Amino acid sequence: MSKKQKKIDANLTDTNQNKQDQITQGNVSVDSKKNDKSKDKKQDKKQDKKKNKKESNGGIVKKTKETVSELKKVTWPTFGEVVKKTGIVIAFVIIFGLFLFGVNTLLGWLANLLITLPQ
Repeated sequence: MSKKQKKIDANLTDTNQNKQDQITQGNVSVDSKKNDKSKDKKQDKKQDKKKNKKESNGGIVKKTKETVSELKKVTWPTFGEVVKKTGIVIAFVIIFGLFLFGVNTLLGWLANLLITLPQ
């Protein structure tokens, strides 16, 4: 065992011995940890109720103000940029549409050939 471990064990045995001495002498007090926990739970419930009231009263107004402040930080594109990017999107949609039309036509032609095989 290391020196630190020996010190820890010695402290634990001293603490346990003190508790045993208090019990035998009749000096045992009420466990304060249990009372502290119940008080903490009650305080937490009260705080939760207060938070819920605050959120329900000013929550919408607060969120709206936050949203407006965030929208002010946004860098909006110029009209020219919007027109260029919209043109690019439309061009890609047309190209992809023509590609799908070609594949559909080819597959339809192949299916027609299989169905109408000469006998």
